[in-house]
Amino acid sequence: MKSKLPMQKRFFVLVLFSIVCAVTVAQNTQNITVSFNNTPLKEAVLKVETLSDKTFYFEDSWLQGYSVTKSFKNETLRTVLDGLFSNTNINYVLHEGKVILLNNTYVYTELPTNYFNDAKPEEKQPETIDNAPIFQEEYASQSVETRKLVTIGKQTPNASNKTYILSGSFKNAKTGEPLQNLSISTTDRSKYDVTDADGRFSIRLPYGLNKLETNLLGFERIRQDVIMYGDGSLNIQLRENTESLDEVIVKSNKDANVRDAVVGVTNINIEAIKTIPLVLGERDVLKVATTMPGIKTAGEGSSGFNVRGGRADQNLILLDDAVLYNPSHFLGFFSAVNPFTTGSLEIYKASIPAEFGGRLSSVFDIETKSGSMEKFKGEGSVGPITANLAVEVPVVKGKASLIAGFRATYSDWILRSLDEEELKNSEASFYDGIVKYKHNIDNNNSIQGTFYYSKDRFSITSDSIFDYNNRLISLKYGRNFNDKSRAEVILVNSQYKYGINYEADANEDFDFGYALNEYQAKLNLSYKLSKKHKLSYGLSSKLYAIDPGNIEPVGANSDVLSKTLDREKGLESAVYIADLFEVNKRLLLDVGLRYSFYAALGEATQNVYEADVPKSENSIVEVKHYDKNEIIETYGGPEYRIAARYLLGSDFSVKAGFNRTIQYLHLLSTNTTQSPTDIWKLSDLNIAPQRANQYSLGFFKNLPASDVEFSLEGYYKTMTDLLDYKIGAQLILNDNLETELLQGEGKAYGIEFLVKKNSGKFNGYFGYSYSSSQVKLDSQIMQERVNNGEFFPANYDKPHDFSVVANYKLTKRFSFSGNFTYQTGRPITYPIGRYVFAGEEQVLYSDRNQFRIPDYYRLDLGVNIEGNHKLNKLAHSFINISVYNVLGRNNPYSVFFVNDAGEIKAYKTSIFSIPVPTITYNFKF
Repeated sequence: MKSKLPMQKRFFVLVLFSIVCAVTVAQNTQNITVSFNNTPLKEAVLKVETLSDKTFYFEDSWLQGYSVTKSFKNETLRTVLDGLFSNTNINYVLHEGKVILLNNTYVYTELPTNYFNDAKPEEKQPETIDNAPIFQEEYASQSVETRKLVTIGKQTPNASNKTYILSGSFKNAKTGEPLQNLSISTTDRSKYDVTDADGRFSIRLPYGLNKLETNLLGFERIRQDVIMYGDGSLNIQLRENTESLDEVIVKSNKDANVRDAVVGVTNINIEAIKTIPLVLGERDVLKVATTMPGIKTAGEGSSGFNVRGGRADQNLILLDDAVLYNPSHFLGFFSAVNPFTTGSLEIYKASIPAEFGGRLSSVFDIETKSGSMEKFKGEGSVGPITANLAVEVPVVKGKASLIAGFRATYSDWILRSLDEEELKNSEASFYDGIVKYKHNIDNNNSIQGTFYYSKDRFSITSDSIFDYNNRLISLKYGRNFNDKSRAEVILVNSQYKYGINYEADANEDFDFGYALNEYQAKLNLSYKLSKKHKLSYGLSSKLYAIDPGNIEPVGANSDVLSKTLDREKGLESAVYIADLFEVNKRLLLDVGLRYSFYAALGEATQNVYEADVPKSENSIVEVKHYDKNEIIETYGGPEYRIAARYLLGSDFSVKAGFNRTIQYLHLLSTNTTQSPTDIWKLSDLNIAPQRANQYSLGFFKNLPASDVEFSLEGYYKTMTDLLDYKIGAQLILNDNLETELLQGEGKAYGIEFLVKKNSGKFNGYFGYSYSSSQVKLDSQIMQERVNNGEFFPANYDKPHDFSVVANYKLTKRFSFSGNFTYQTGRPITYPIGRYVFAGEEQVLYSDRNQFRIPDYYRLDLGVNIEGNHKLNKLAHSFINISVYNVLGRNNPYSVFFVNDAGEIKAYKTSIFSIPVPTITYNFKF
């Protein structure tokens, strides 16, 4: 804003203007011929000085870092100088035999129009929606560091009406890691952007001085003044914010739940879960996820998850891009993911990104955190049955790091010390380890690799030993081509194996083995087409190799016959493209298309069955033989991923989404919950892939003053070709497995409510969902029809699900936490009568899943004690004292029936029917 100049100042300006005009009139008529080949700019300038009759004035530092490759033939001095400085920030003035170089400063030969005008320019207001600012200031209490002024581009005349793009990246000054979800904006919030996964941003700014600010949870807030004379880049490093304050809340991703286009996404705060009381004091990332609406388990201590009415096999669980097939330890009591090495967990219940495929219901995207690139540090815990240790090692300071974690149980020692003789002979143990290496080659290239291995071994009876293990290998190379384009190449291998060793009867002793291997190559690319369009696209191919089972006799007296089923192979490939399209300030679209293609491969033998009769050995009409890698059958189709967000206000939005998914892999189990001995089966000539359509709608509202989030989401899902099994099905070592299976349809619908308070002395969340998951097994063949072909509740259907997780911080060191859960009992089939057939009394059962076991509820309480926060300590401690199932509720895990002397009696089993106290010691160094 300009003030009116006094008369004497106007006179001074006019005199200065006249001098400048006189300076620019002077022309050098001498012509110069000279050539330069990668010549330092200073050397070139001095050469031109010797060829002219002028004296040059400049600072040496202005010319450093520039070189020249140009040729001039009989050119004027002005033409030569323009050529020398064309790609630099140097301007110049010719004056009375002198050449005065200027560092990014331009001397105007005429004053701007209305230079002496008294009118004040209109002040620019931040963009609003319904008269409410899009961004709200929430960091007033946090100190702001002002960084040194930066000039981008070269000042040129007649450029004041232009805008330019400032791009670059933000990194952690300590570790060198990119900073994701950092917001950078002008102080009036009229221009803004948020960094992506690689810490990169791109923001369009007007000509001249711009004042920028940054916001990111846990990092210093800075103010960066930037003068824009052209397009350019700016890379900034931020320090972690470790200042101790009374109550300062710095949030990144402000209003992300309202502003993002995706619906049905859950983010788990890894650090916050340490205060939630869980069974046996084990900090568990995946168990905490089950307290969120829409994510359930079949029961206490069960393995697998049921997301929005989906089965346990319909979840894609990724650990650093590799599939984790069995995500549990200890028969489902603990997850197989180490909490101390986990950096983030995002769960997509709907709006699944187009890059993910192969499952119907959800994606659990788990990313291991990168180790510190600056100093050695670690974290660990000691609990009643497990111990855990994770360390971070800087391999090359500032460029490369390694993080390694190892966890194991010593429950065997506890079992042997008990008085119960049967438990003394039992065995239950597990361990897992993970190593991740990250190397930033330069600002644009990085590589990382992850290796993970877990093993469980258990024996509830003295005659059988079960064991299973997961192995993952993941390699990723990332390259930033420029500020708009990035590519990632990913190679992974996942392996899941289990075995059974039976030694109870010398005539029947055996070893049984099962193995699944998956190999995948993936290319992900992203391109910022414009401010409104952000494209992501890529392709992937995955090879499955399944050894369905083999059995070998143990000992010379065993009568068990050796048997090995043929290997199953399948190739699943896909190509995808997605566009994040900002239509306007209110409407945001996330539109994606994925096309997947699957081929079942030989070497194999497949049966062709007679139509309209039950599949059995008697209905086989042809046996087809396929050579190695010969295509047996193909499936495929488009998978649509559509999501939209419409802002009703700055902190209130409505979102809608549609997902179509295809799954070519099936899990076969006769248990209600996922078991270590379940069988994964590929689609083939007789088994079609599962398909699903999901429609979702949600409303999202934030109360910024109290830092409270509200969400209300509804969904409707249809599924086809779901696999089920006939009563009494034999799934193990069955050459004609398809004769035991049924394929039907399913539907699921529900509504989910979540209110979450993120900060303050009292914080936590309350979640409730009402849902229904139903299955229909109908066929023209009576033997393949269940419940007369009508819909009936799935085994894991639990209509009402209510959870409360709360924390109260009494002081900086002492806090209390609680967790309450209520769920409807799951369905069950009851015996309802008896009848006589062929002279024998038989039991008459109800329709499948007609009744329910008793409802489930549980209360857990905990006390958390932080160690003192002295800086010069070997380690900082955190103690959690908790009681699981405080009320001693005898929640039934299952109900079964026994014929006792002609009388049918019902019994129930429970996992934890009494309060379970736990104390866990955690430490950091």
